[in-house]
Amino acid sequence: MSLTPAEIHHFRHNGYLKCPEILPAAMVNELKETILQDIADETAPVVRDKTGRISRISQVLDRAPIFLQAATQAVLLDALESLLGPQIDLVKNRHNHATLNCQVPTGDTFHRDAVQWSRSLISVVLYLEQTTTQNGCTQVVPGSHLLPGLEVLHKVEKEQWVADSNLLSQAVPVPMPAGGALLIDGLIFHRIGLNQTPNTRMSMTLGYHSTDELNILDDPKRILVCGTRNYRGNDRM
Repeated sequence: MSLTPAEIHHFRHNGYLKCPEILPAAMVNELKETILQDIADETAPVVRDKTGRISRISQVLDRAPIFLQAATQAVLLDALESLLGPQIDLVKNRHNHATLNCQVPTGDTFHRDAVQWSRSLISVVLYLEQTTTQNGCTQVVPGSHLLPGLEVLHKVEKEQWVADSNLLSQAVPVPMPAGGALLIDGLIFHRIGLNQTPNTRMSMTLGYHSTDELNILDDPKRILVCGTRNYRGNDRM
């Protein structure tokens, strides 16, 4: 599923791209069952919401093999290769979690997944249940990845120039089907929408880099999922 030139342009210009058919239904069902079992067993590490419910399980790539299988689906890696090139790392220390978005009184704040453009990443949200404007689909501010870097990841509205810009009011919702993936530039302003239903909205979020051609060392927090590690520093012998 290599991306078309128009899709690549859309991602570069707007900062996000919808890929509606990434995970097969059987894999979606297995992921859901595994996540719900880990939540029921309270398998650490977990994150709880303000009501005390487990809303997230972390470090999923170190859990059941199905998580890594989903993260390395060929159709997904083909799409990422169109944007990152043939050498791709899956990172373990950004995202690497599954979220169970339940009905809560207050919603998420706008944030970024990276602070500077020189080492951003592509965040991939894999939806395991249909996401709508009612149950809290992701919201993005198109083009905000092209704005200056920030020294904060969360609550970007606290930065004065962001507050003065009226940009966050330009956010658009991005509904997605179960099995679909949303690819977003790590610098785009985005947030989880407010779930206004009694049902859940389950997703899994991962981060991908192009491999660092100037780093000669293997990094245990990176999994090479495409290509090879080719050091290209001009000090190589």
